Amino acid sequence: MINEFKDFIAKGNVMDMAVGIIVGAAFTAIVTSLVGDIINPIIALFTGGIDFSGWFYTLDGSEHPSLDVAKEAGAPVFAVGSFLMAVINFLIIAFVVFLLVKMVNRVKSAAEKPDEVAPEVDTGPSELDVLLEIRDALKRG
Repeated sequence: MINEFKDFIAKGNVMDMAVGIIVGAAFTAIVTSLVGDIINPIIALFTGGIDFSGWFYTLDGSEHPSLDVAKEAGAPVFAVGSFLMAVINFLIIAFVVFLLVKMVNRVKSAAEKPDEVAPEVDTGPSELDVLLEIRDALKRG
């Protein structure tokens, strides 16, 4: 049973998946930082720093100054703004990942592109051409 487990772990698919998960986690941290630390502040400049996360409704009709206070009070909350911010962040992250994948594919296709083929050099007539010329000359002469 231990040998079977070793064989299972040693298979390429399992190792590839493990490497993919590790690299994916590191990539997630990079993309999250890119969106949170660079792109969102730029967007905040153009939108005047609008943050929708404070947009919420309590379902029991109670009034609360912020979403956190409402949650601490145990009020049932319909957090429209948090959901909207999650959707906006998702769209930004999806667009950034799209651009990164597009860039990687462009680099990969450039690396796979065959080198320029040297132009053919004219080496003169072929052996067949020479034989045909000899034949034609013999027929004439």
